[in-house]
Amino acid sequence: METLHTIRKWLDKIVGTICILLFALMVVVGSYQIITRFIFNNPSTISEELLTYSFAWMAMFATAYVFGKRDHMRMTFVVDKLAPAQRKVLEIVLEILVIAFAVIVLIYGGFNIMGLTMTQKTASLGVMMGQVYAVVPISGILIAIYGILNVVDLCKGYERKEEEEK
Repeated sequence: METLHTIRKWLDKIVGTICILLFALMVVVGSYQIITRFIFNNPSTISEELLTYSFAWMAMFATAYVFGKRDHMRMTFVVDKLAPAQRKVLEIVLEILVIAFAVIVLIYGGFNIMGLTMTQKTASLGVMMGQVYAVVPISGILIAIYGILNVVDLCKGYERKEEEEK
């Protein structure tokens, strides 16, 4: 069990760091875009495209991070009315559904869309669109791993919130 917690801890650090770096990149590129547009009156198309793709990447990594923390937005008004044993079963089923979605839509579908767009290049950056879409299966893999870790934690009765408060 300790090994799984170590894996989660390292995943959290890596994904969190990626999100921070992407956000910092967006701040720098956004500032550059504002300066070139309003001070030098010479807008940069590269910065616009880079901001768009950086935002998409950050959103996908942040989604995986939030699923890993089990802090995503949920409507718990039905779950709260269940007995603890029923709640545990429902939460495990929901995690399994999230894993299925990640595997089928994000990983399988993400690899398919990557393959279809590997010959297309972005307008300003000249990067293959398949490389831009690589974040979809990567985040799907992360969400699936986090989902498996969450199922194990739920089965063992481990509460993340209590541990994080210590």
